[in-house]
Amino acid sequence: MGAFLALWRICALVPGRAHLPGLFNRLLMFVTVGCMLQRNTRGNFNQSGLLLMHVNSRYRGHTENRRAVVRGVAGVMLMSLFHSSAQAQMALASAINRTARFRALSQRIAKAYCQLYLNVQPALARDVLLSARHLVATGGEELARGLNTGPWPPDVAALLGGIQKHVDVLNSVLTMPPTRESVRAVALQVDKILITANTTTEAIEKLSKAGPARLINTVGRQRMLSQRLAKNYFLVAAKLEETSTRQQMNADVVEFQSTLSSLVKLPITTTNIRNELTLGEQQWIFFEAALRNKPDESGLKNIATASERLLEVMDRLTGLYEGALRDVLG
Repeated sequence: MGAFLALWRICALVPGRAHLPGLFNRLLMFVTVGCMLQRNTRGNFNQSGLLLMHVNSRYRGHTENRRAVVRGVAGVMLMSLFHSSAQAQMALASAINRTARFRALSQRIAKAYCQLYLNVQPALARDVLLSARHLVATGGEELARGLNTGPWPPDVAALLGGIQKHVDVLNSVLTMPPTRESVRAVALQVDKILITANTTTEAIEKLSKAGPARLINTVGRQRMLSQRLAKNYFLVAAKLEETSTRQQMNADVVEFQSTLSSLVKLPITTTNIRNELTLGEQQWIFFEAALRNKPDESGLKNIATASERLLEVMDRLTGLYEGALRDVLG
């Protein structure tokens, strides 16, 4: 019962909590009916067993064995429905995490590419670029296979296909050594991936119809914000920023800080989640301070390393929230 209460608390703490998620309704029904079946099996049937009265009245003349069989079949059916629903929700939660990761990876690729152009810790930049491109490739292959509960709906499949098309264009640009023109082209292309990946993540979240799925999306977005801030910092240093770049950076700082503060206040956490949140707060203090510095040689190096550390924490944190949802549903 504690697991269901935990799910209810999580649902109550995320945006859009005005509508009780359908999943919690089903879980509550399973608990209620399960308790009724259990009481009836012990011979303590009372007014709470109204749902079964109609069955008992129709088969009043039948043996106890017949009633036991009916109760057993009903129990198996309910557990089957719960298992199917829980499996689907866990698959969608994992898909949300993986799809949302494209948002961060797109910005991380542009950050590393611009970092190479500026010749800031080039060895680190090459490693980051290689790692990010590998994660994009493997993540695309995994999502293309669909859910373990079945294929994607046509609209989601089309969005995933759109991400891959944008990635193909990006890869063609990344084959060139970083120049002023190619850095600008990469920056424009990764934003197309970001927009499509965000739309896809939200579409999968709607399929879930469970409050905790939105929490995973929100936590996962922190990864992207950390990388977009670093990318834009490098673009400013390269004098390749757009007119809205600094305004976007200010908005991203506010959003990251606000979301982090909200996560810290959530009462539903594990020890590991609390530890990562504490570490995330510490890394954010350092990263935000580095963002305020001029993009000189020292400032660029600080952003290069701090953005990677913050990304690692936010990625682990997203995985921990996904795991917590799995524990509730599993």
